[in-house]
Amino acid sequence: MHSKQRDGQGELYSVRLDFLCNETHPLSRLSNSIGWSHFDESFGQLYSEGQGRPAKPTRLMVGLHYLKHAFDLSDEEVVGQWIENPYWQLFCGEEYFQHDFPIDPSLMTKWRNRLKSAGLEKLLEETIRAGLETKVLKRTSLNRLNVDTTVQEKAVSFPTDSKLYHRMRIKLVNEAKACGVLLRQSYTHKSKQSLVMQSRYTHARQMKRSRKEVKKLKTYLGRVTRDIERKISSNPNLKDRFASLLEMGHRLLQQKRMDKGKLYSLHAPEIECIAKGKAHKRYEFGCKVSLTTTSKDNFVVGAQAIHGNPYDGYTLNEAVKQAERLGDFTTKEIFVDRGYRGHNYEGKAKVHLARRGMRKLKPSLRRWFKRRSAIEPVIGHMKNDGRLGRNYLLGQEGDRINAILCGAGHNIRKLLRAFFLFLFWRLFKKHFQPVNA
Repeated sequence: MHSKQRDGQGELYSVRLDFLCNETHPLSRLSNSIGWSHFDESFGQLYSEGQGRPAKPTRLMVGLHYLKHAFDLSDEEVVGQWIENPYWQLFCGEEYFQHDFPIDPSLMTKWRNRLKSAGLEKLLEETIRAGLETKVLKRTSLNRLNVDTTVQEKAVSFPTDSKLYHRMRIKLVNEAKACGVLLRQSYTHKSKQSLVMQSRYTHARQMKRSRKEVKKLKTYLGRVTRDIERKISSNPNLKDRFASLLEMGHRLLQQKRMDKGKLYSLHAPEIECIAKGKAHKRYEFGCKVSLTTTSKDNFVVGAQAIHGNPYDGYTLNEAVKQAERLGDFTTKEIFVDRGYRGHNYEGKAKVHLARRGMRKLKPSLRRWFKRRSAIEPVIGHMKNDGRLGRNYLLGQEGDRINAILCGAGHNIRKLLRAFFLFLFWRLFKKHFQPVNA
């Protein structure tokens, strides 16, 4: 839906936001720098007039997602704080101060699922364009890019065999009760008791007893699985209903310690176990994310979630293609770490691998080699200040959506920071001008 048109008539009992808010505030300046009409043109084809309830304004939905990922908030929190903050309402295109919730928080999930990751790339693209227009991002900075990968962890508990066996048995028993399938035994009490004892034995370093309890939990799951298969063997409708659960149950029963493609979570079966060699966190459970930033300004120009845990070098070509497509430029130099040896990049830019012996390089090139590590604090800020550290969105598409929006949120924070520094410098010059002798 197109954004609301400003009404010159005015209202008697409502407060106008442009009278209430300071036009030099960073959010006010940012709202004037973003091309909101571009979203109406891009997303207009996803709406149809005359069918169902009228859609919410596109600017409102885009603004809420920008604010959510810029300030690390959930859907419920960003909608709740929107009522209290007039600058947020101005940023989202409101003309008068509102006292009601703009939307139900669940509508943000439906809106994301409608646009998918391909459509939400427009939000990241618009932040790049706004950075170029406001001179926060220089056009020459796009000539040199830093590329690196990190892990986007999923919102799951640390997987253990005991918890997975126990939870899988609960799911099968609950589904059997819902379908009216009478089980020979559900093992509800015995499984819970074994799970508690396994945790206690592990804490006490009594590993032989702990493994014995894990074996019990696996036995309980296998008995329930086989019992359900016998009871539904003659009913095709129940077979279809239990198909996904039984498939996951068999995966758990058959997988071994050193197998690949293991099942680590029941509600997020797409997650992978990734070891990045970190001393404080040996294993992370989620998916790999490739990030592309400018070497000088640390502006995010590309972000994509990649499943299958590929080698870092095989992600370089797609990462650079995405950045050049969103920013509409052609880069000249790419700086990566040694994890990209044997990369698959096919473009014209020159790829520089971090290496030792930089004293032999030219001083100008040595300077850019040192700037390669600047992407590491960008990743840290996106995880601590943004929402890249823990992803709550569902499925593989949710991983891709969250990665793109985290990049857009980082750029929004950089734009707000630049506007704030400009305002601070102007006030400093105004009040602290040197007195001529």
